[in-house]
Amino acid sequence: MEIQESCDLRQMKCKPCEGGVEPCTLDESTHQLLKLPGWVLTHDAQRIRKDWVVQNFMAAIDFFNQVAQVAEQDGHHPDLHVSGYRNVSIELWTHAIGGLSENDFILAAKIDAIPIQLK
Repeated sequence: MEIQESCDLRQMKCKPCEGGVEPCTLDESTHQLLKLPGWVLTHDAQRIRKDWVVQNFMAAIDFFNQVAQVAEQDGHHPDLHVSGYRNVSIELWTHAIGGLSENDFILAAKIDAIPIQLK
């Protein structure tokens, strides 16, 4: 995988993945995350995650609705979490390969461009 700037990732489209490809290496993932502030590796480097604290519950739901629209357009769907009514987090990984693909970083960059009402 070629390491891309966040602005370049946002211009890309997720590619369908039905498996049969190798997940990103730890080195690739680590270097790509340098271009995506706030995203961290989790689950033995098989996923990426970002956390936010938003103004209130409705800000969380509004953000998730916008994320859902972007994710649906690219056909790549994240795990969305809200707890304590305003703590939100998103986890990304490519289920078909059990690890990270370029799609995860593309969607992370697109999520970062979505306006969010922070605390």
